Amino acid sequence: MSSHFVHPQAIVETTDIGDDTRVWAFAHVLPNAKIGSNCNINDHTFIENDVVIGNNVTVKSGVYIWDGIRIEDNVFIGPNVTFTNDLRPRSKQYSTEFLKTILEEWASIGANSTIIAGNTIGKYAMVGAGSVVTKDIPNNTLWYGNPAVFKSYICNCGEKLNQLLECPECHKKYRIDRSLIVEI
Repeated sequence: MSSHFVHPQAIVETTDIGDDTRVWAFAHVLPNAKIGSNCNINDHTFIENDVVIGNNVTVKSGVYIWDGIRIEDNVFIGPNVTFTNDLRPRSKQYSTEFLKTILEEWASIGANSTIIAGNTIGKYAMVGAGSVVTKDIPNNTLWYGNPAVFKSYICNCGEKLNQLLECPECHKKYRIDRSLIVEI
């Protein structure tokens, strides 16, 4: 049996929640959602059925996670981040399958950002507050704006890399390999 906390004013219909996860007031989690261990699901969130959330994920207040969203381990989702799952929505017309949106390990999404359906945000990538993500974001990159555009390469620790692709904070070194940044 899992040991997790559900606030008395939350509605949690799933039983697939990992140990040490906390679900706070006014959150609603539907029956088929899967939530990993040591997650923090803040107030006023909604998690639909076809959602998988990994371990150590933080979902801040006011986030709605729709069918088709996959969130890997150690992801941070800031307050009021908006996800979409249908590129051509119509009232009372329901898709049989929703586009998959993937947030890879250690991705961080800033407050009030909008993530358009069908995109992947790579490992250790960061999306600045208020951004609109309209395409895939590669690993270890910082993007922001409307639409979000590439601003910098970043270290796994979150610091911007210098022109030599070295981190001034933790001193890790990176290189470009087949259009992706990799740690040396």
